Amino acid sequence: MVNINKLRGKVVELGLNIESLAERVDIDRSTMYRKLSGKGDGFTIKEADRICKALNLSKEDAVAIFFTQYVA
Repeated sequence: MVNINKLRGKVVELGLNIESLAERVDIDRSTMYRKLSGKGDGFTIKEADRICKALNLSKEDAVAIFFTQYVA
């Protein structure tokens, strides 16, 4: 499960917005919002890789964002 808050934080930290991130990783804006809201399919490995490169994420940040597991 993707840690949306950390992902959004990195986007803001870099002075970007979700629309510009979607453009950088070649995902339709509405698809990006749907994936972030949990209403659509999750990110594919390819999309996650593109996001990591677009945001210049460290390995630690990438793991914290894309490989989190919430325990109730």
